[in-house]
Amino acid sequence: MSAKEKSAMEKDTMDFGKVAVLMGGHSAEREISLMSGRNVLSALQAQGINAHAFDPAEKPLWALKDEGFARAFNVLHGRGGEDGTAQAVLEMLGIPYTGSGVAASALAMDKWRTKMVWLSAGIPTPPYQMVDAHTDWRQLINTLGLPLILKPVHEGSSIGVVKMDRPDPQQLAGAYAEAARHDSPVIAETFIHGAELAAAVVDGCALPLVRIAAPDGNYDYEHKYFSDDTQYFCPSGLSEALEERIRAQALAAFQVLGCRGCGRLDVMLRDDGQWFFLEANTVPGMTAHSLAPMAARAAGMSMEALCLTILKGSVSKHVA
Repeated sequence: MSAKEKSAMEKDTMDFGKVAVLMGGHSAEREISLMSGRNVLSALQAQGINAHAFDPAEKPLWALKDEGFARAFNVLHGRGGEDGTAQAVLEMLGIPYTGSGVAASALAMDKWRTKMVWLSAGIPTPPYQMVDAHTDWRQLINTLGLPLILKPVHEGSSIGVVKMDRPDPQQLAGAYAEAARHDSPVIAETFIHGAELAAAVVDGCALPLVRIAAPDGNYDYEHKYFSDDTQYFCPSGLSEALEERIRAQALAAFQVLGCRGCGRLDVMLRDDGQWFFLEANTVPGMTAHSLAPMAARAAGMSMEALCLTILKGSVSKHVA
C-alpha cells in the first residue's frame, strides 16, 4: 500500500464499530474460508479497524449480539455462509453485513436456478441438464455432447466437479455418484473449450479480467488454492474491446441475480470469441491465490483498500 493510498484511506475511514470477520464455518470450504478470513482480518486491523475473527463452527452467530459486534464482514465460503443462511440470521439480529442479501445469495449459490435466470436475461451459459441416478446417460451424451462436466448444484471451489470425455455410460454413472456424494442435485453441462477467465465485481464496477492457465487446463481445488503451477494473467491479454464487452456483461450477470458488493463470475471464452458464464460467487476468495484481490491490484487497489471498500458496503445496508 502506497503512502498516498494509506493517507487517503485514513482520511476516509469511518468508525465501523466492532467488526466481526466471519470465517471458517461448517462447509466443505472451511479451510479456504479460514485462509481468506485471516487475510481480511489482517487488512482491516492494519487500518485501525476494530476487527475480530468469528468462527460460527466454534460459537453460534447469535453470539455476535452478546459480544457487541456492530457489523459483519462475511468471508464464509460455501453452504451456511454463502447461500443466504448466515445473511438471514444477521438480518434477524439487526447486524449489517457485507455482500449480497438473503435472496441473491441463495440464488447465486444454486447453479441450476442461476442458469435459468441468466438464460431468461440473455446471458450466455453452457447447455445443461439436471441429472440423477435414473438419467439415460446415452441420451445425455447425445444431447450435450462430450466432454461433459458434472458438478453439485450447491458447492463451490470445484468441490465434487468431474469431467467426462468418454462415451461410457457406466463411467458417467460413476461420475454422477462422485458429484452426488458432495451434494444433490447434480447438474451436467457441456464442457467449453477455451480460455478460462475470472470477472470480479466490486461496488458496482467490473474489475480487469484475470486469465487463468492451470496445468493441463485443470483448474481444480488444488490448483486454485495450493499450487504454484497455475499461471494468472492480469491484464488478461484480450483485446481492449473484447475485454470491455465481457466485463460489461459480467456486471449485468451479477446484477440480474440481485447481487451487490463484491463478487466473482467464472467465464469461459471459446476460440471463436463466444463466451459463457459458468457461475457466480457472492463471497469470493481472499487468499494469496484468489482472483478478486488480483483483479483489484490490477485496478490499482491494494488488499487493504479492497477490504475497506467491501466493508463500507455494509454501512448502507438496511436490516430489520
